[in-house]
Amino acid sequence: MSTATAYAVAGLVHLGTAALFAGSLLLIVVGFHTVTQPMIGLVVLALALAVRPRVGRLDPDLPTLRPSDAPALFRLLDEVADASEVRHIDTVQFSPAFSVTVTRYGIRRRRCLVVGLPLWAACPPQQRVAAVAQALARTAPHDIRSGACVGMALEALTAGLRTLRANDNAYIEWTNDPTAWRAGDVAAGARRIDARARSSEWLLWIPRSAMAATARLLLRLTLPATRNSRLAADDVTARTASSEAAVAVLNDQHLARAIGMETHRLVIATKTLSGKRSATASRPDFWESIACHAALLRESRDSARPAGAEAPAPTSDAGGDPFDALRVTRLADHPRHPARVSLDEAGVSRIADELRAPGEALIAKMMRDGAVPA
Repeated sequence: MSTATAYAVAGLVHLGTAALFAGSLLLIVVGFHTVTQPMIGLVVLALALAVRPRVGRLDPDLPTLRPSDAPALFRLLDEVADASEVRHIDTVQFSPAFSVTVTRYGIRRRRCLVVGLPLWAACPPQQRVAAVAQALARTAPHDIRSGACVGMALEALTAGLRTLRANDNAYIEWTNDPTAWRAGDVAAGARRIDARARSSEWLLWIPRSAMAATARLLLRLTLPATRNSRLAADDVTARTASSEAAVAVLNDQHLARAIGMETHRLVIATKTLSGKRSATASRPDFWESIACHAALLRESRDSARPAGAEAPAPTSDAGGDPFDALRVTRLADHPRHPARVSLDEAGVSRIADELRAPGEALIAKMMRDGAVPA
């Protein structure tokens, strides 16, 4: 019932956007001989443009690989997609995040796998397969948040909220210094600008509140389906990469902040302690350092655990969703699955060679823009 209601609400969002477009054009064209109607039409048109459906685009700042650039990597991705029974990936991009996600771009909604290289470096080979399988399985048709109807409605509402967000820079702070030249005129001008800014904020409050309420309603309505899709994705991940790798990926979510801090530290160390080397020059052992740090974190975690105790489930305090505890317990209680797709040493080596160039490009980007801890 909630899923059907979510589709209905998303349909109303798209119909409302179309109505805003049509109404704004009518106001501008029919009332062109007046002044008020075209002005109202322009305001309505701006609102319609703010909530228009977005066609996704590739991030131009992220290193990008296509099938011809990395045949070994895409061969692995195709095997995982076939085992997960989902569409193949068209493009791969690499980000400094500790995650693996699937985005869509273009009118045909092609699929781009955004691989966080810190996660890729921190995970053993079979956990990388599990992380990819989990991301691809989340794109199955039962995940309505990634579908064309509900997904595009959520994206449009989120983008509209960003467009209509409050602008703190619109206000002017002025202390009326009696010794300043023409201080009274400056203070009066500041008051007029602040009054106009407050008026525009009040006018935008109504559509902004409506968008936020609709987005929250869609998120609430799609929550059961999203949780079911996560459970189904866990089952697919266990069958594809093995149950052990699926559980390990969930248990390693608590490493996100620690790996983010280590990535940030390495970037700062490279920029400040590199001697005569350029600040944008990459370190050949950068990703190896991330892998070693992750191994030390796992060793410390395992040594602190009592002998024979189960691996701790992720918690909200550790940076994961509380729902993940149920997911780990569910996978542990289910029958164990062997890996259908695995990475041997030769495959790991070939993929590492293909990722060397984008890895260096991502390091250069982090050196330029900085690495924000998770």
